[in-house]
Formats: sequence, C-alpha cells, structure tokens
Amino acid sequence: MTTTTATRSPAEITLITLAFVFAAALLVVPLAVIFAFALREGLGVYLANIAEPSTVHAIGLTILTALIVVPINIVVGICVAWLVTRFRFPGRQVLITFIELPAAVSPIVAGTVYLFLYGGQGLLGPVLQGAGIQLMFTVTAIILVSLFVTAPFVARELIPLMQQQGTEDEEAALSLGANGWQMFWFVTLPNIRWAILYGAILTNARVMGEFGAVSVVSGSIRGQTNTLPLQISQLFNDFNVTGSFAAASTLALMAVLTLILKSSLEAKGGWR
Repeated sequence: MTTTTATRSPAEITLITLAFVFAAALLVVPLAVIFAFALREGLGVYLANIAEPSTVHAIGLTILTALIVVPINIVVGICVAWLVTRFRFPGRQVLITFIELPAAVSPIVAGTVYLFLYGGQGLLGPVLQGAGIQLMFTVTAIILVSLFVTAPFVARELIPLMQQQGTEDEEAALSLGANGWQMFWFVTLPNIRWAILYGAILTNARVMGEFGAVSVVSGSIRGQTNTLPLQISQLFNDFNVTGSFAAASTLALMAVLTLILKSSLEAKGGWR
C-alpha cells in the first residue's frame, strides 16, 4: 500500500534515508571521484587522454567484443533455456549445472585453462600452430574467454521465468495451427522479452568490465589486445593517474549509456 510523505512512520523515513545514503556511498560517490580525478587537469587534458591512440583502440576493442559476445550469448541462452524447460532428457540436470559453471569459476582460472588448452605449450597448441592458427594473445582469445565468463547470464534469467510460465500458451498456439517459429515469435518471445533484456544488460556489463580472464589470454599488448579495463590498469601502473581515470570515466559512461538504453526501452513500452 502506498503512503504519502505526511503519513510515513519514523521507521519508514529512516529506512528510505539509509537506502539513499548507501546508494550514494556505493554508486554516486565512486562515480564522482572518477570524473573528479579525470577532469582535475582540465577538459583539454581529459580529452587528450581519451584521444590517445592506445586508449582509443582499447575503447574500440571493448565495444567490438561486446557487439560479438552479447548477441551470441543471447541466442545460446535462449536455446539452452528452451531446451531445459521444454524437454526432459537424460543429463538435463548435468546440463543445468554446466550452465552455472562459468559463474562458479574464477575468471583468472578460466583464462588459465584456455591458455593451457590453446597456448603454444598447451594441450592443443602444437596442433593449432601446425595448422598456422594462433588463438592466444589475439582478439579471438579475448572473445572466447568473454563468451565463457558471460555464458550463464541470459540462461539464468530465462530458465526460472520459462519454468514458471509453463507450456499452456505454447500448446494452445500449436493446437490452433501455429508452426514452431510462429509459436516462438508470437507467444514465447513476448513473454520472455524482459528477461532477455536484463540478461543482455548483465552480459554487456560483464564483457566491458572483464579483467581477470582477458588479462591472462590477451597478452595485454598495448594498441593491439588491450581492452579498456587492461588499458586502465596499465595507465595507472605507468603513474598516468589522469589518463587512467579518463579511461575509467569512459568505461563508466558506457555503463550509463547501457542503462539509458534500457530505460528508453521501458519508457517506450516496446518490450512490454
């Protein structure tokens, strides 16, 4: 039940105040500090740091990785969620457990596993090198580990929702003559759109901010395989504090733009 400000109890006012204080301390203050340090030497220096070639490359590589990884994991997440919620088969519970595996494994461990598998001295490395294929310390390696660490997000949003919804609407569509694609597009998809959107936002945030796994397999080659989080770390280690905070502010702006896009979709009602 909604209450007006005049009728709120002291306990409600205290809880609301604490919520705003914690939100400010955990979200607003860190963002303010990032932009304060980034702009402390003036707007001209800030823009010069953003326009530095290795930082521009890192921004572009981060966006490219997200543009590749997010759609792939959306499609895979929908397929996996459909499989485990609409069919019963041997090994179903094992598959559900495997879906959660990337979330349980440390990103650095995941990157190390990829290195031991596909690196020059790894299990499959000599075979790949014999075929003239190099995966590690390339953009391909960044995309592979990003796919792994973000694999669960869409499926984890969809599976509980689709289990709760059941199959009655889909069975009704089939009984009325709809084919499989029509059933999915006009019945299933409208009911899971929000879950897909939230899963995509989580995936995008993790891709853009991933550090551990990417740092292992990328080689951190400036201007070639540095994503934005790696570039921030390198700039800070080079004692270029203003440059590192300028790059960090760019990463923060990407996150804000993602939230603005989500809010825009909500306001337009296109996903309702």
